Amino acid sequence: MSLTPIETIREELLKGHPILLLDEEGDHGVGHVCMPAEKATPEHVNLMLRHARGVPYLVLEAARMQQLGFHVDTGSNFLPGQDPVGAPVGANSSLGLEVSAAGRAHTIRAAARDDAEPGDFVTPGNVLPLQAGAGGVLVKAGAAEAAADLAALCGSPAVAVICQVLNDDGSIASGGSLKAFADRHDLRMVSIVDLIAYRLRNEATIRKVWEEDFPSIHGKSFKAILYRTNLDPFEHMALVKGEVNGRDDVVVRVHSECLTGDVFSSERCDCGDQLRAAIRIIDQEDCGVIVYMHQEGRGIGLTNKIKAYALQDQGRDTVEANLELGFDVDLRDYGVAAEILRHLGIQRLRLLTNNPRKIVSLEGYGLSVSRRIPLEIEPHDGNAGYLQTKRDKLGHLLTNVEDEPR
Repeated sequence: MSLTPIETIREELLKGHPILLLDEEGDHGVGHVCMPAEKATPEHVNLMLRHARGVPYLVLEAARMQQLGFHVDTGSNFLPGQDPVGAPVGANSSLGLEVSAAGRAHTIRAAARDDAEPGDFVTPGNVLPLQAGAGGVLVKAGAAEAAADLAALCGSPAVAVICQVLNDDGSIASGGSLKAFADRHDLRMVSIVDLIAYRLRNEATIRKVWEEDFPSIHGKSFKAILYRTNLDPFEHMALVKGEVNGRDDVVVRVHSECLTGDVFSSERCDCGDQLRAAIRIIDQEDCGVIVYMHQEGRGIGLTNKIKAYALQDQGRDTVEANLELGFDVDLRDYGVAAEILRHLGIQRLRLLTNNPRKIVSLEGYGLSVSRRIPLEIEPHDGNAGYLQTKRDKLGHLLTNVEDEPR
């Protein structure tokens, strides 16, 4: 596909032209017609309704939703990891209550006004508000987050309108169908990955807060560097050996915190053993990095992780337990880790991992993984089933795991 640079996309949006936002390149990516809310016209809404055929959503960040009095339900039926959808809203006027393209465009533009307030809207209305996650695509590579980021990039409020593109038969359009749609309607195309790369090139979201020598049982050649980010309330640490700035093919382990495994040697997982093995491997190199990320339990947090343990005791595997608790199978994101590595001067690396998705994610944030170094731990009775699930359901590349009898 012929994608358009972000700078040109910004010019198109400033002119009031919608664009086609792709979640990924290739045959399997999906697309949304997208533009800043303040630029939306009845003609644009009609394009979405008549030709894109999806549902037009008014995208706002959480603070803006609260400012305007839009409410979302994140109760028992809400799936974590999904963007919350609020009750339909309409501008508080006769036109704002119409389901016409003009009525919906009126509501969409009203939500982007600087002086908008709760009294300007009524419920039920003609547009569904969709809450974008804080931090935009640097935290979550989603269409809502990308739309809000693009609106902000134009100097507009981070309020946008998006509509997924469907085929004539009502199925979700992808690949060549999206290109044909863009050609028919003269829309420039851009991918979320390109927007992530643009923001990473032009913005700094992390700051180094402390650096200190870190002698360990492996010697005195390590140092600990602590980082904070404006994307989450946590601290993350890089354990660095040697001089990595500007070096090619640095050995790197990006490790998500596992209190139960890393500290208390849980037999349910291989996390602690992987961490210790990574330190030993890096100790044999002249330089290397372990980025230790605060995202416990594949992103669900310590409490929910222990709840998942209880479900595993009842016969669920690690994936089934997460899903039963209402979470996606893996909520981790590696944008902050990628930025930490770039801050250390690392662009090209050898990655200690069994997880191919981690490679894709880091490369999506602009790094180059020249080689994957396997980090397989010998299974034992306590974690054999867990490792089998990681291999079969999460796609981890594990060669020493035998199938457990059913």
